[in-house]
Amino acid sequence: MKRRAFITLLGGAAAWPLTGRAQQQSAMPVIGLLDQRSPNELAERLRGFRQGLQESGFIEGKNVAIEYRWGENKLERLPELAADLVRRQVAVIATTGGTSPALAAKTATTTIPVLFIVSEDPVRLGLVASLARPGGNLTGINWFAAEVTAKRLGLLRELVPAATRVAVLVNPTDAEYTEATLREVGAAAPTMGLQIQFVKASTIREINAAFATFVRDRPDALFVGTDPFFNSRRTQLVHLATHYALPASYPARDFTDAGGLMSYGANIADAWRQCGSYTGRILKGAKPADLPVVQSSTFELVINSQTATMLGLDVPPALLARADEVIE
Repeated sequence: MKRRAFITLLGGAAAWPLTGRAQQQSAMPVIGLLDQRSPNELAERLRGFRQGLQESGFIEGKNVAIEYRWGENKLERLPELAADLVRRQVAVIATTGGTSPALAAKTATTTIPVLFIVSEDPVRLGLVASLARPGGNLTGINWFAAEVTAKRLGLLRELVPAATRVAVLVNPTDAEYTEATLREVGAAAPTMGLQIQFVKASTIREINAAFATFVRDRPDALFVGTDPFFNSRRTQLVHLATHYALPASYPARDFTDAGGLMSYGANIADAWRQCGSYTGRILKGAKPADLPVVQSSTFELVINSQTATMLGLDVPPALLARADEVIE
């Protein structure tokens, strides 16, 4: 065999495994993950999503890839980010930041499967035809934040029985969450003898300004509305509530883990796990139309006793007994 032919043959043999690996990598399914926040404070939830994927047999970087798109708390960016994932031809889009990303993905595609994690009835939101048979290309997780708002307000009233004036913090740029909070709190407050003051904030500066008004208005307690932006600013919110010695109720345990007084709501990390599991099932061939919307059934009451002591509050024994966790 001539030397040049031998080298060509050898080069072709050496290139074959590289070509094979490239083909394997190109065949790896790609998930698009769309969230309106930044990833900075979502580590625990992302672990939950990856755990759900692993339960379905998929490990990021091994047999599945994830393209992340973060809105950085700018809702106007979501339609283009969703469209970008569609152009990327991902196998499935997981929208993990609530209603706005889910609606953006729904608008962007009618063919790529879309998973959502929302806090309100997805039928009312127009995401699915029904909970049992979603139809179309969307399904996901409903974690009932709006439905437990009244109960959370009652728990705050129980923890601070002398409270009569409660400030409720809402984000006006996210209409779905704001309207749900206004509706549920507005209906429940009169039956509890509470006067409600709605306070709006949609930026870091506006959050600071809202707390500054509490010096003048002197509410007895604070009720933080459900909103992805507030979750991303939980450290700031908890710090300000502590600084102003204001008893506060939050929608998720992320806040109490950060030092907040009390939280009540669904286990959000578990909702992300369920979303990851559904994503894996779709990658294996399941159709969103045939996967019922998962309704969260695990709700957590978490009380931070250290914060209560610092605020001079005596947590009622009956409330402590009902708590799923008391942070000492």
